Amino acid sequence: MDKKVTVTINGNTYETEEGRSVLELALLYGVEIPFICFHKALRPIGACKLCAVEVEGKSSRPMTMLSCILKVRDGLIIKTDTDLVKTARSAAMQRLLAMAPQSRTLLSLSERFGIETGPVPDGCIRCRLCIRVCSEVVGASALKMEKRGTAGYVVPAEKQCIGCGTCANICPTGAIHLIDKEGIRTISIRDEIIGVHPLLRCEACGRYFASQRFMIHVAEATTSHTDTKEHRLYCPVCAKLLSSRIKASGKFKRI
Repeated sequence: MDKKVTVTINGNTYETEEGRSVLELALLYGVEIPFICFHKALRPIGACKLCAVEVEGKSSRPMTMLSCILKVRDGLIIKTDTDLVKTARSAAMQRLLAMAPQSRTLLSLSERFGIETGPVPDGCIRCRLCIRVCSEVVGASALKMEKRGTAGYVVPAEKQCIGCGTCANICPTGAIHLIDKEGIRTISIRDEIIGVHPLLRCEACGRYFASQRFMIHVAEATTSHTDTKEHRLYCPVCAKLLSSRIKASGKFKRI
């Protein structure tokens, strides 16, 4: 007959057979502990490290151990929801998400157990090039850093985007997406929309080339310049082509 031992989990006392793991005991009595790599048909190896629990070490100081490997013993006191446990589980989850950032299983488990994931990999390396170019060069200030939990994210500033696409062009990792479809330009990062803009057509070739807000922004930014020419809507390609033709005809003169 197997020897019986008494174990305390979160203040509740349980009697169980010696040799059983703490995780098996928890599962038997409905005490929730997160795990990914444990299976009752296989020998536990503690690969995912999500099943950390707090125990009292030999020096009477609390420490974390993996409940799938830790065997029950008489008088063992277990805690499953301390700050020490949360830190250990968060570190384990972040390692797992680094390898499988889009795993719905991992993300759902994080949400269910309140595990801090840190910034889930989204392609953004927080270099802030997009924020700086939008503020310092374009002058729209349509992006900013925002702290969410313990992590910083590049997020849109509401109604500030002018649709120029400079942020998408300068992004070194392609985290910012620009899509022109059926005369509409959509700029986004992750699942957040930075701006949606109708595009203007080039008067020469008919292609969509710039947002109206961008053209208004350019006009307002150059009001101090001497302006005597007739304004036409030309895309950069056509503007360059027409300029070259004017020069070739001799009608263009340098001042």
